[in-house]
Amino acid sequence: MNEPTLGIDPGTMKVGYAVTIDAGSPALEMGIATVDQLAAAVAELFTRHPIGAIALGRGTNASHIERLLASFEVPIHLIDERETSLRARAAYYADHPPRGWRRLIPLGLQVPPCPIDDYAALLIARRYLDLKP
Repeated sequence: MNEPTLGIDPGTMKVGYAVTIDAGSPALEMGIATVDQLAAAVAELFTRHPIGAIALGRGTNASHIERLLASFEVPIHLIDERETSLRARAAYYADHPPRGWRRLIPLGLQVPPCPIDDYAALLIARRYLDLKP
């Protein structure tokens, strides 16, 4: 069995994270933490999952987040995160389809009712796993 990969969608205020086994599997765990809470959240993830790699989005604040994650002593791979926000919206709505009158409105015109940084992190992890030999 493959070791789980931790995907991280970095930001200046909040960071999305997701743990997955392979590019086709659902997330084992997903969440959003503030930058200040990230190290504690990741430490907690390491107690529950034998994470073998971190896929870090190469976007906003990535260098700061990379320094925070260096203490976990697993390989950190910088991944292109282009279009992950747009695709994260589609992934969110695949898991949480609109109900009631909202299902009549095209998804492209809707905004998810909560942050979706965790879905972006899952897509970053999957992108890394797709690239992995």
